[in-house]
Amino acid sequence: MTTFTLADLDRIVRSRAAASPEESYTAKLIAAGPGKPAKKLGEEAVEAAIAAVQGDRTSLVSEAADVLYHLLVVLAGGGIPLEEVMAELERRTTQSGLAEKAARRRP
Repeated sequence: MTTFTLADLDRIVRSRAAASPEESYTAKLIAAGPGKPAKKLGEEAVEAAIAAVQGDRTSLVSEAADVLYHLLVVLAGGGIPLEEVMAELERRTTQSGLAEKAARRRP
């Protein structure tokens, strides 16, 4: 079991985002504007979904890591702290998933 957390990855992403785009892939993605990291996130999510459907555990683990990384890049580029997302997830756990989803549909 690893002690590496999503918060650890977030700190790395945000540190690399502050680097020069010539030296950091993360900074290069963010410098390209929100469309580039969002596109990469979408591509990786599709690849993860395909791996899941195919039952390819190794690929799913790898693609899931890519999804998490690219999601954190999108958040960093948008100025959204991971803590804000975690707070939203925590808020949602106070009720069942079905009830929470139904509540979002109400006008």
